[in-house]
Amino acid sequence: MKIKNTEIKVLMGDITELRAEAIVNAANNQLLMGGGVAGAIKRKGGKIIEEEAVKKAPIEIGQAIQTGAGELAVKYVIHAATMGMDFKTDEIKIRNACKNSLILAGELKISSIVFPALGCGTGGFVLLASAKIMAQEILRYLRQTETSLKEIIFCLNNEEAFTIFKKGVLGYLEYVT
Repeated sequence: MKIKNTEIKVLMGDITELRAEAIVNAANNQLLMGGGVAGAIKRKGGKIIEEEAVKKAPIEIGQAIQTGAGELAVKYVIHAATMGMDFKTDEIKIRNACKNSLILAGELKISSIVFPALGCGTGGFVLLASAKIMAQEILRYLRQTETSLKEIIFCLNNEEAFTIFKKGVLGYLEYVT
């Protein structure tokens, strides 16, 4: 689906394999890359990503910073802090992490960004709730901002998450636009 000049897609696959300018890492505020999406990014892209991120830590929960992407086929990894070291998240943390990732993408003048299900892995947040929160932030951002983003992709790694995000993001956006 398209909002203004930006295509929004929901795909199933490995976020580290997608071609885009940036991928988002659902990070903790210390920017340590252990499990989940962060672990997959570090395994595929190399420890250099975590080393660069940790130099910028700690960051406020809800904030986002960028690093290089090591061996990944993207230009940047945007580390969005969805939780602290207690590994707990909530709507406000996810909302701010999504919003600040989009703002940073705009500052970097990139044309494509890939999001995982923020807060839903290690953070244990409900998939459908995360999908709707992220869809709301994307809609708000695209309505209020002239952006370089031509493509916003949600990448989910299993059938259940894919189905829920497709309904939660695309279904929501089609309903409200």
